[in-house]
Amino acid sequence: MGKNLVGNHIRRLRFNHDEMTQQQLADKAGVTRQTIVALEKGKYSPSLELAFRIARAFNLPLEDVFFYEDQTKQ
Repeated sequence: MGKNLVGNHIRRLRFNHDEMTQQQLADKAGVTRQTIVALEKGKYSPSLELAFRIARAFNLPLEDVFFYEDQTKQ
């Protein structure tokens, strides 16, 4: 059985939003900077609520920030 992966574009989006720091995003999303680091490295999948808060911090729809890859088909 393969793995399923929730990926994101957080790092790229931060730099495209006036080079927002990890701490600034963490403050907007109500989490720690370490959570943002883990998300960017793909070591943590956010709750649905957190995913929406992060998307809102960028003023973007959820699917512009996060994506789902079904690796069972590869």
